[in-house]
Amino acid sequence: MEEMPKTYDPQTAEPELIERWISAGCYQRSKGVGDCTVVIPPPNVTGILHMGHAMDDTIQDAYVRFSRMRGRSTRWILGTDHAGIATQTKVDKKLKDEGVSRLEIGRERFLKACWDWREEYGGTIVSQIRRMGCSIDFDDEKFTMSPEYATAVRKVFCDWYHDGLIYRGKRIVNWCPSCKTAISDDEAEYKDEEGHLWYLRYPLETPVDGIDHITVATTRPETMLGDTGIAVSPSDPDKQRFVGKKVLLPIVGRQIEIFADWHVDAGFGTGFVKVTPAHDPNDFAMGQAHGLAQVNVLDETAHVVEGYGAFSGMGRDEARAAIVSWFEEHGLLEKVERIDHSVMHCYRCDTSLEPWLSEQWFVAVDKLKDRAMQVVRDGEVTFHPARWTDTYLTWMENLKDWCISRQLWWGHRIPVFYCDDCGWSDALMEDVDVCPHCGGRHVHQDEDVLDTWFSSQLWTFATQGWPDHPERMEGHHPTQVLVTARDIIALWVARMIMSSLYFTDEIPFHDVYIYATILAKDGSRMSKSKGNGVDPMDLIRRYGADAMRYNLLTLITTNQDVKFDADLSKKTHELLGSPRTEQAKGFVTKIWNASRFVQMNLAGYEPGPALAETPEDAWMLSRLAKAVQSSTRALEGYEFGDYARGIQAFFWNEVCDWYIELCKGRLLDGSPAEKLQVQRNLVFVLDTALRLLHPAMPFVTERVWDALPKSALGRAAAAGEGETDLLMMAAWPDPTDYASFVNEGAEHAFELARGLISQVRSIRARYRLSPRAVLDVAVRADAADAAILTSQGDFIRRVGHVGELTVGPDVRKPAGSVSVVEAGVETFVAVGGLVDLAVEATRLGKELDKARKEHGSLVALLANEGFMAKASAAVKDKKLAHKAELEQTIERLETQVAELS
Repeated sequence: MEEMPKTYDPQTAEPELIERWISAGCYQRSKGVGDCTVVIPPPNVTGILHMGHAMDDTIQDAYVRFSRMRGRSTRWILGTDHAGIATQTKVDKKLKDEGVSRLEIGRERFLKACWDWREEYGGTIVSQIRRMGCSIDFDDEKFTMSPEYATAVRKVFCDWYHDGLIYRGKRIVNWCPSCKTAISDDEAEYKDEEGHLWYLRYPLETPVDGIDHITVATTRPETMLGDTGIAVSPSDPDKQRFVGKKVLLPIVGRQIEIFADWHVDAGFGTGFVKVTPAHDPNDFAMGQAHGLAQVNVLDETAHVVEGYGAFSGMGRDEARAAIVSWFEEHGLLEKVERIDHSVMHCYRCDTSLEPWLSEQWFVAVDKLKDRAMQVVRDGEVTFHPARWTDTYLTWMENLKDWCISRQLWWGHRIPVFYCDDCGWSDALMEDVDVCPHCGGRHVHQDEDVLDTWFSSQLWTFATQGWPDHPERMEGHHPTQVLVTARDIIALWVARMIMSSLYFTDEIPFHDVYIYATILAKDGSRMSKSKGNGVDPMDLIRRYGADAMRYNLLTLITTNQDVKFDADLSKKTHELLGSPRTEQAKGFVTKIWNASRFVQMNLAGYEPGPALAETPEDAWMLSRLAKAVQSSTRALEGYEFGDYARGIQAFFWNEVCDWYIELCKGRLLDGSPAEKLQVQRNLVFVLDTALRLLHPAMPFVTERVWDALPKSALGRAAAAGEGETDLLMMAAWPDPTDYASFVNEGAEHAFELARGLISQVRSIRARYRLSPRAVLDVAVRADAADAAILTSQGDFIRRVGHVGELTVGPDVRKPAGSVSVVEAGVETFVAVGGLVDLAVEATRLGKELDKARKEHGSLVALLANEGFMAKASAAVKDKKLAHKAELEQTIERLETQVAELS
């Protein structure tokens, strides 16, 4: 057996193992009992791996590896999204840098440029996912613009069109003047901005009770050019005398009428509301109800259209300033108030969006959403954590018709054809250039493309052969779990459920796992522009993929957002260090070193069953059985953070710090029979622990497992067919196979002894005594625990370096001893002969005074209103944390001083 190297190098081992796994076909669809099919949320072809991807993919891979080892039929589907706006923006910029534009080269050449971009850059994020160790099927990559996928998208559009679920209409949409396309409500990002409320006077055509004008309050005076009405609330009695009267719209000279409508908030502004149906969704609704004209005063680039004199051609900001000046010059600007308000921005280019009346394609969601809500209410689709159920249902209840058309070239072109000769139009599965109605040849296709989310909503079934080969879905649809971010519950999750129910009569997945949002250390969103973003590939290069993966899993708690602690250089923006990932790397090293020690002490090893021949054996095997139970339960229940933290605590604290240490005596000085049995036990425990660790840390566990001999568990393959040389294909430990090892009595007895030894060790450390110093110990415990401790006296004296050990219910505190109380057991450790208690009390008293003084200064600082007003949240959090630490220190020192007095 070749000895394991002294150190483990992830940068060498990880790429080698990836190639080994792929060459062995481990990533491809596996056979088994029960299905675990998972689809990756398709990243954009323009994208690179970020921390959200890393978290998402780590969770998926942990679950898929676990399911594969459980012997399930496992398939993890890889794919990328064409990302309409994102890709078109990238290619537009590339062409601009080359001195041309898409309008100059035309649609056909531009689309070729987009495909060339995809070929050149589309594989970047896929290669990064591969480097993470994700066991996804790289040989069967899907793409939302592939020919077979395009067929599925076209069928969905045509079927919904002919079933009356898709229609074309003139509606208010969120328009991006920069991208020159509609943006859905869910893609719009709201940002708080400082703004103003302008109070504008509109002259009445005929005075009312001596009043010659009304005043409207608006945040957007530039849209007043398109006003076609003035509204008041029916609940405002003072305004009813104006209903039916007319005003003369300044600048334009348009005569518009005052009317009452329940949309109006009587408490806003003056109670008079300007109504611009073409530039506000509420105004659009009021305009339809009252038959108002819809006047679009801005073009697709948000410039004032022709017909408005000097204002025509002005951008919206320039027009705003000019119109306000005009009102001021003509004595019609009553006042201006500063306000803070929320403004919609384009999620892609950050331009503020324009509510704009335009002709678009829509999906009538009222015919789809009821069943999509019911399957969630009934538990057919389950959200994890459960609180996201309400988010989903609330959004669905308020769902508006979905605008699916985009004014782009890159994407799935809307398959509707028009005949210019006879007016025929229809949605078709095949392109036509001759009108099927009149035979005319003046036929053209709709210019718009579909929203990217329209195609990605089909992801679970269009990637598995639908519609041409639905038989490929059998046994693999619904998929098992969708792992995704909370911000696309509405954009993607809901639409996947609606479309899957409609076209397959099945839910798309049984479970939806919403992973935590990773924030910067200060709680802000990570971004390149802020300089606080962390590149997962930098973490992998520095620490290895195992450390990054494991750290991400440990960050998962019941809270939704997690802060990632990474130190960043402000000068170079290069990663200097990540404390938690550093700790995770330390765990990788711990696994390697502990395993190497076991492997180096296996001379003469022969396979055989694990047996509990000592108290520590019985304790360890019982704890191992419970680790198998808890790890299995946690992964089955999508409790990834609990799984990762639990398996580390078990392996580091129990296997390494205690069991391996306690086995050293038998390995070095035991009889041949004792040595062989402890070897078998160690291999069995290590083999099982590596299987449990593998979903989180696949690389180091695979490398260690490869160096171990067969254990009593054997190297059974996951599907139960023969043996395997690869851990990732090995069988997951079955809790029922370990149930016989559970021994509550042995655990309790050993924990009592372990707790006592730990207390003695802590007192040695507290008083700076040698770890080998032999100390007399007295223990006061109830009769049952006293009997257990007495029976383990030899073990306690040997391992704890204890001299005289006295145990009983009535034991008194000996002179010169200090005490520790834990779990109802009071331990007295004699240190008087080794420590000058009076001097020690004086030293601790000085430390206590210093801590109290520092605590008092900190309390005063936190009570200072000036400091609290000026200090950043990060500084205040740091001070509060230090205050809590000082309070713990003071409490500990007070206890120690009292013991020594």
